[in-house]
Amino acid sequence: MIVVEVEALEVFGRHGATEAERAAGQTFLYDIRLEVSDAALSDRLEDTVDYVRVAETVREVSDARRFNLLEALAAAVADAIVERFGVAGIRVRVRKREVEPAGLPVAWTAATVERP
Repeated sequence: MIVVEVEALEVFGRHGATEAERAAGQTFLYDIRLEVSDAALSDRLEDTVDYVRVAETVREVSDARRFNLLEALAAAVADAIVERFGVAGIRVRVRKREVEPAGLPVAWTAATVERP
């Protein structure tokens, strides 16, 4: 099994639990771990998952609708990637920096979804 990773892919979106978050929008960071078959050892792009197309998929899912929860956004991204590319496994973490839970600063908050 081969692992392909995309780390901290930045995509602007209008997601959040509050109307203010959805109206203003913010940058979300996507950390994606894909398990692909050993066919990728052929050294041919068509035998693996093209991370350019993965990034395009993330942007399409983010632009398609507004999500209230990071969990739902991460799941939608994971499901779209599995459907389009047939990966053996996937882990999607969606992070956002522009948040202060209970008024306390944090580096980021996140939700992670895994699919076999």
